[in-house]
Amino acid sequence: MIPIKVPPLGESITEATISRWLKNVGDAVAIGDTLVELETDKITVEVPALNAGVLAKRLKNEGDVVQLAELLAELDESAVAVAATTAAPAASPPSSVPSVPSVVNAVAVATPAPAPRAAPSAQRMATEQGIDLNTVPGTGRGGVISKPDVIDALNAPKPATIVAPTPAPAPTPSPQSSVPSVPSVVNAVAVRPTDGTRETREKMTTRRKRIAENLLQAQHATAHLTTFNEIDMTAVSTFRDRMKEKVEKEHGVKLSFMPFFAKAACMALKAFPAVNAQLDGDSVIYKHYVNLGIAVASEAGLVVPNVKDADRMGMVGFSRAMNAVAKRARDGKLTMDDLMGGTFTITNGGVFGSLISTPIINYPQVAILGLHKTQDRPVALNGQVVIRPMMYVALSYDHRIIDGQQAVLFLVRVKELMEDPAAMLIDD
Repeated sequence: MIPIKVPPLGESITEATISRWLKNVGDAVAIGDTLVELETDKITVEVPALNAGVLAKRLKNEGDVVQLAELLAELDESAVAVAATTAAPAASPPSSVPSVPSVVNAVAVATPAPAPRAAPSAQRMATEQGIDLNTVPGTGRGGVISKPDVIDALNAPKPATIVAPTPAPAPTPSPQSSVPSVPSVVNAVAVRPTDGTRETREKMTTRRKRIAENLLQAQHATAHLTTFNEIDMTAVSTFRDRMKEKVEKEHGVKLSFMPFFAKAACMALKAFPAVNAQLDGDSVIYKHYVNLGIAVASEAGLVVPNVKDADRMGMVGFSRAMNAVAKRARDGKLTMDDLMGGTFTITNGGVFGSLISTPIINYPQVAILGLHKTQDRPVALNGQVVIRPMMYVALSYDHRIIDGQQAVLFLVRVKELMEDPAAMLIDD
């Protein structure tokens, strides 16, 4: 028997939760086949078979928490040869025995179609809503079916003979939307009771527990404070509208507002390095680079992958890097490198309609910039009341290392750059 153990999970990670078994006991396994998926607080780890054989025993169940190097299953390497030997005599029945009609043989040897690959959350929702996963096209990497795919199938138009209310269209993201996120309707459908049950208890996943721990640590370990400002988005919206078609045509990248905020933040961090620093005991570590974290709402929960050396990128290059890392987040394919080493984070609650909020610092970073919904509001300009597209922005920071003056001036600098985007072209 070949033992299948929990592999190395990444820096400082010692446990994981079994999210899904892809092989059952008795299944044939080829080299490289994924046996089980493990969910850590940061990424999903696939455990492949290093030898061919038959899965003889599963020692852990889905939902179990396992430790590093703990035994998961046993693989019988010799079962392949035994199965082949046993099948050989049956292939040539004695001539005295009447042959079974060919149609029976066809049925007997027919191989059932493999079950479609789907995320555990997609499987649960499909079961609850009575959706056949074989009819759902998967948009994830390798055709994996995700929860949004099931949502799309659930909301697909019904035949004309069925009288049913037309589902409301999904809300259109605000103009500042930059990183595609899982729509809020996903969670609404997932928790909808189907049998009249008034309460449902569900164990927190390893990732959800870790997110909760990190948020509490940020609140308890920092002198948390938030300052606000508002940005007139007229100039940057006009500039983007003028350039987005050209950028998409020449570079194949959709120009969103996030690259503008990323560029403005990087320039402001250069002017106020304490906002990009980190505390280590009684020392302050100043980072002379910006690994910019972008908060992404995936079906597995909030993750904050970061774009390395964002301060050295132009807007087009940052857009490519951001879209790539956001796609890996949605597909559950983030690497440890994507999640480690961030120095500053931007979170965009505006994609969900948030008008104002106080984001929590992504510890051990010392500041986070929160973006919100762009909304037409009356403002006073040159003695007159005019309607302008305005956005509230918030900077939450660790007051132990960042003074209030630095925080306010940092946010003012971001505001100035966003309201005069041409100034971002001048960077010494």
